[in-house]
Amino acid sequence: MKAAGAEADAPQSAHSRTGSCQSSPAAGAPESAEPLAAVAYLVQVMARLRAPGGCPWDAQQTHDSLVQYLLEEAYEAAEAIEHGDRADLREELGDVLLQVVFHATIGAEDPDDPFSLDDLARGVANKLVRRHPHVFAAGEPTGVSAEQSYQRWDQIKAEEKSRASVLDGIPVAQSPLARAQKVVGRARRAGLNLDVAAALDLPGPVPTGPADSASRVARPGELLGERLVALAAEADAAGLDAEKELRSATRRIESRIKEVEGNNPK
Repeated sequence: MKAAGAEADAPQSAHSRTGSCQSSPAAGAPESAEPLAAVAYLVQVMARLRAPGGCPWDAQQTHDSLVQYLLEEAYEAAEAIEHGDRADLREELGDVLLQVVFHATIGAEDPDDPFSLDDLARGVANKLVRRHPHVFAAGEPTGVSAEQSYQRWDQIKAEEKSRASVLDGIPVAQSPLARAQKVVGRARRAGLNLDVAAALDLPGPVPTGPADSASRVARPGELLGERLVALAAEADAAGLDAEKELRSATRRIESRIKEVEGNNPK
């Protein structure tokens, strides 16, 4: 497991180096039949690293400084899933958990608005109960489909957050392709029957290539953007993850490049 998500950048992480910050409560997590005992131990370890006399690197971190590691660990977990490597997945999910515990530890130190790992777990558990009335609420319809459950989630979420638009809450920092799919997906589940070409004010269907757009006067980049949005909508309609499929195709290209490099040594 990477030290606070930063082992890949060893100079930044003090306790990722051998012999540094010898301040953990014990050499390893104790074996216990008690549920979540290891999670409690992880919380203790993280608190010790942040405490006076602990690890200087960990003590200096803030929510802002850890953003890069949270994103990195999430991507590495996604890669482990897509590669089907269960040993790697176990490690990477542990690293994601470490990031959550790290942020919770920092949150608990706030003098004005503290929160703990328990607060985070309680909040998300209550949210799951509220947004699954077909499972937890008496008198609610049962036997709903996965699509209906997803739609109900969006509806309850919008009501809870007093959102005026189905697009409210979509992160601007999300990668453009994923964000495009999220936008068209939200619209579809809201029953808006979005026509991508009409939404883009196009005179006809979204062009699929340069030849289809020869009669239009537009920037090349604009035409490419329109085609990418159309592909995101196509992926959403097919129940596919556009970014996952793009990563898969890119890995095939990477494998081919390495194969060619192997056949043509310098």
